[in-house]
Parts: sequence; C-alpha cells; structure tokens
Amino acid sequence: MNKHRSASSEWVAKILQLRKRLGLNQSELAAHLHYSSMALSRWESGTHEPTAEAYVQMGNLADGRDSTWFWTRAGLKSADLSRMFPEGSGVLRKADFPDFEIVIAGSGGKRSATKTKAKLVAIPVLAVHAGTHGAKGDQVLDLDRAEVAEMIAAPSLWCPNPSATNCLRVRGSSMSPMIDDGDIVVVDCMQNEASGLNGKIIVAWHRKTGLTLSRFLTMQGVQLLESENRDYKPISMGRDRNWRIIGKVLWWIRKPS
Repeated sequence: MNKHRSASSEWVAKILQLRKRLGLNQSELAAHLHYSSMALSRWESGTHEPTAEAYVQMGNLADGRDSTWFWTRAGLKSADLSRMFPEGSGVLRKADFPDFEIVIAGSGGKRSATKTKAKLVAIPVLAVHAGTHGAKGDQVLDLDRAEVAEMIAAPSLWCPNPSATNCLRVRGSSMSPMIDDGDIVVVDCMQNEASGLNGKIIVAWHRKTGLTLSRFLTMQGVQLLESENRDYKPISMGRDRNWRIIGKVLWWIRKPS
C-alpha cells in the first residue's frame, strides 16, 4: 500500500508539473492526450495510473529528463532511444535527451562531430499486423485501442503528427523488395485524405481483409491499391464503402538479417 502511494504521488507530481509548464487546465491537457477530463482527474488524484499510451504522449509534450521519466514509465528503454537516429552512426552522449552529439562514422576524410539539439518522440509499436496483397492483415480499425507491444524513439522531424502516429508490423512479401515481411511501418493516421495520397504508400482497412499495406493510386477517377510485385493485380476500392484509409506510411524499419 505504501509502495502504491509512493508511486502514485510521483506520477501525480509529474503530471501536475507538466500541466503547469504547458499552462493548460485539465480539459485542455486531456484533449492533447486524447483522453477524457475524467481520466486526467483520476491520474492527478492518484486513484488511477495513466496508461502506457498516455505516458508516451506526456513524454512527447515534456522536455529533457521529464520526457525520459514519462517514457521510462511507459516501458521505453534507453536502448530503444539509441537505435533511432539519422543515418550513419548516432551516438547518444547524454542521458538528458534534448542535447545530442551526432558522430558520423565511415571511411574518408575526418569530419568534425556536430553539436545539435534534437527533440525525440516516442512511437508505440502496436501488436498489430498490416497484410500486403495475398496476406491477411489484422481486423483492427481503431488503432488507438490496439495493444502496445513496445516503443521506439525517433526525431520529431520524422513525425509531423506524433499523437496520431503508430508502428505496425508487416505480414506478407508482395511489397518486396521495398517493404518485406516482418518490417515495421510507421503510419500517420492524420494523413488519411485520398486527395493528398496519390502515389503514396498507405495502410487501408477492409472488413474482409483487415489492414492492408499498398501503394495508393488514382487513375481516371478510379482508386486503386497496388503492390510492388506485379504478379498481384491491383485492388479497386471503387464504390466499396467497406474500405477505409487508415493513414500514410512515413517510413519503415528493417532489422538486418
């Protein structure tokens, strides 16, 4: 009981400090986090602990060591942070995350290390698969309600809408060699208007096939989902109202074999 009180007083203090720094009331902070005012009130009273997703969003709103505290509470490990830096070899020099020293490795002439400031955001990796053509995806329409398996961290410049960004695993190989089975795609659910997605890789949903990873094309007014492997015929979304565009794929991750 004492341990619970100690832990709750810690998260209560952190949330109150964050809200004060942002100059928001309970309703406003709750809206930023996509939770109800009632939920935030319970967190601040210590009767209920925030969810991992809420901790992630609070970490994205916070700065420095406070970001670290929220992300650690959500389950993000320091090893996850060190993996997610711009191309080359990014070496984390401080535990206080706003300041990074980026060291560029490789052959050639010596290059001086560049001191820069970077803002990281934590992105949930959902326990959800998007299928490519020929492979069935999971039947999850609302990603906000999906289970979070782990978290990764990425520069904020890579995530224009962090509160609406999630990672999905890929099932199937019809998007190979660009995106392969087992890769992780990062999906921005704010970018879901067909008018701005022609030629882009997206995740869509259908009640029969679940989540589908494809390239979205509009040709002569016809909306198509096309795979990279031309052995698979394009899927016409047509007038089928069961199709929903979930979001645009921003980038993807592949573990080396």
